[in-house]
Amino acid sequence: MLSCFLFCFGGFAIVLALMAYFLSKKSEQIYLQNPNAFSNIKTIKKGKIIAIIGVVLNVIILGVTIWTLSTIGWEAWSEEFVRRWNEGLQNNPY
Repeated sequence: MLSCFLFCFGGFAIVLALMAYFLSKKSEQIYLQNPNAFSNIKTIKKGKIIAIIGVVLNVIILGVTIWTLSTIGWEAWSEEFVRRWNEGLQNNPY
């Protein structure tokens, strides 16, 4: 679930989403070998769905980030960030 909440940080939470997906896949394989070993297969399937959603969100954000940086460049992006940061500091009296 963390990957679904943290996807807005440039897609770096894709690591968490992939780990969740592989762990749920492994748990499903263990369940198929011994169905009596698990009583929470529904939870595993829900976790797998959430992991897939996390992967999709992170891939989209990562793609947008790469596309943005490749079209406008790092320098223009960082200049815009600094300009907005300074505007925020000037508008906030604290």
